[in-house]
Amino acid sequence: MNGDPPTSYPPPRSCPVCGDELQVTRLGCLSCGSELAGRFASCPYCALGEPDRQILRTFLVSRGNMRELARDLGVSYPTARQRFGEMLGRLGLEVSAHHDAHPATAGREDVLRRLAAGDLDLDEASALLNVTGPELSESAAMLADDIDGGDTA
Repeated sequence: MNGDPPTSYPPPRSCPVCGDELQVTRLGCLSCGSELAGRFASCPYCALGEPDRQILRTFLVSRGNMRELARDLGVSYPTARQRFGEMLGRLGLEVSAHHDAHPATAGREDVLRRLAAGDLDLDEASALLNVTGPELSESAAMLADDIDGGDTA
């Protein structure tokens, strides 16, 4: 050893033998060598891998701006949103699929209006509505007819 403090590694989350969740049972002081043994609460955020910590850090610094997250990750908006959702799942904080898949009608109309106004692109609107491109194009066309007073039949 050269006198440098030992390298710190992130703790594993699960037991390599049986796969069950590991518990923190020992803490030690690097200064005096004292150790404490027992059952200690662990931090779910501490067990995240570096890619997930980057996602969380960027999300927090950008105050929840998914576009900034996508830009930082170098991926599309829907991909950034998917990765964020996967990270939430690893933390046990998943948003319910029912809530995400069926936005309120008012929210749906707002997204379609923003798409028609050019404030959102097709990928962003699709991700917000959780629909495919052809479904979204059809909905946007029907909304445009409604806005113009046209007949949708």
